[in-house]
Amino acid sequence: MTESAISIVIADDHPLFRQALSSTLANHYPASCIYEAQDIASLQQQLSLLSQVDVVLLDLNMPGCIGFAGLIHINANYPQVPVIMISADDSQAMMAKALTNGAAGFISKTSSAETIYNAIDTIMLGDIWDPDKLLQKNLEPNEIDEQNARLIASLTPMQFKVASLLINGLLNKQIAAELSVTEATVKAHITSIFRKLDVSSRTQAVLVLDKLGICGQ
Repeated sequence: MTESAISIVIADDHPLFRQALSSTLANHYPASCIYEAQDIASLQQQLSLLSQVDVVLLDLNMPGCIGFAGLIHINANYPQVPVIMISADDSQAMMAKALTNGAAGFISKTSSAETIYNAIDTIMLGDIWDPDKLLQKNLEPNEIDEQNARLIASLTPMQFKVASLLINGLLNKQIAAELSVTEATVKAHITSIFRKLDVSSRTQAVLVLDKLGICGQ
């Protein structure tokens, strides 16, 4: 057990897993603040409101995104916050891809509590949690992965939210109501999204966003 006071956000869409992990971490880090997020939108809100976040534990597939889209987006907009990916898929290929996409570490959902503590403690010291030395194998993302990562990273947090609602088929008026902004603001964000994705219609935008791993809330 450590008395280190750190701030942790657990982002996973399964309440029982979040609660179990939160309880496990609270036992080891009793002086710390532990927050929970059930989707990418609530994770974005936590990161924007909290004055300090020391580490995010992010599920691989969350409402709002699948794969590494969430990781890339968080890294681009909150580069000071290390992200540990969590997944039931603990293949070396998956772990390697997480690390090459900027994860500070990767934890299997079947990992022991001790492994989780070791990963967090390692990252809190400024290191990468890479017990299998995967980064030493000079793994590089392919050209398509790099291009997709650049597109995701180019979206601001609000544009990411608008994109997620756009995929759901919401009209500008509905998106504006959902985000508590004006229709003009929504139109401006959609125009920027179209420009960044190099598309000219909602249908084209949805197809590109789907390929990027950005999905509806």
